[in-house]
Amino acid sequence: MVAFGNDASGDPFADRPFLVFWEVTRACALACRHCRAEAQPQRHPDELDSDEARRLMHQLAELRPPMLILTGGDPLMRRDVLELARLGSDLGLRVGLSPSGTPRLLNTDFHKIREAGIDRISLSLDGASAATHDAFRGVTGTFDRTLQAVHRAHRAGLSVQINTTLTGGNLAEFDAFRDLMFQLKPAMWSVFLLVPTGRAGAKEMASPQDIERIFEQMADLVGTAPFAIKTTEGHHFRRVLAQRGKGGDKGRQGMRSPLGIRDGRGVMFISHTGEVSPSGFLPMVCGNVRLTHPAEIYRQHPLFVSLRDNDALGGKCGRCEFRKICGGSRSRAYGVTGDPFAEDPSCLYQPTAKP
Repeated sequence: MVAFGNDASGDPFADRPFLVFWEVTRACALACRHCRAEAQPQRHPDELDSDEARRLMHQLAELRPPMLILTGGDPLMRRDVLELARLGSDLGLRVGLSPSGTPRLLNTDFHKIREAGIDRISLSLDGASAATHDAFRGVTGTFDRTLQAVHRAHRAGLSVQINTTLTGGNLAEFDAFRDLMFQLKPAMWSVFLLVPTGRAGAKEMASPQDIERIFEQMADLVGTAPFAIKTTEGHHFRRVLAQRGKGGDKGRQGMRSPLGIRDGRGVMFISHTGEVSPSGFLPMVCGNVRLTHPAEIYRQHPLFVSLRDNDALGGKCGRCEFRKICGGSRSRAYGVTGDPFAEDPSCLYQPTAKP
């Protein structure tokens, strides 16, 4: 894995993103209630074709992000996805895959996924039982297929990450989720806080008080659970860990992302048609890889530059003493207020003093 550190400006995220999410297709057989992509059964006619996709993979290799995640939709709906993964791996990229829990996944040889150079596979469990997960995903049998996929991935020697979206509707299952993680033993449990975009609405968000309570319970697991724990669009979990004295290496057990990473600041998203945004949950288009090298967009677009500036944040996020390790969800701020620099509405913390 390539080194990652400060450039001459002192900003560790100025030169390149740590994570690139490439939505290789928007096609998916599921109908998830919260789907960011509002995925459809068929591939989009303007999707990057094979030649364009290979060209992009070479450009990403020049950019050298420490992690590239091929996502969707369902990336397995794109027939050449494993060929693209192999190309990326051959070019020196560390490649992850985020497929959907469908029959297509179980009909795929997991050893071929591994042979394609895939380093990690991420699977979603948004209900701790078949009834709740399948209702969330919109297709019966998804829960059982996902469990089968976890076991097959383990047997194939793939690192497994399990993603769980927390909403106001499934918070009561947190203890059951935790117990399920102890059974499945992923390398990483990534807990995602809902962002109102795509099919997800603000009314489905959990309250800041409930989130704080859950984060306290998650913090109890850090350093003791047999899996690493991180949040997605729940950056103030880092503040909870720091308040407990777990904000250093111990608090980042198994987490390779540098502290302070967030939408546009160490993160870049590329859509199925080549549009570049600060993240998949912050749908503000900054350019298209068909016309501009992704490195140029990430380094020079005014939105990306501003999102990397901790002092550009508004509201209490801009005053917060934890803003350099957190900074709040820029996607959620945008989804709720229309301003990507507003304070994160899901954090109840009040800064103790102006830094």
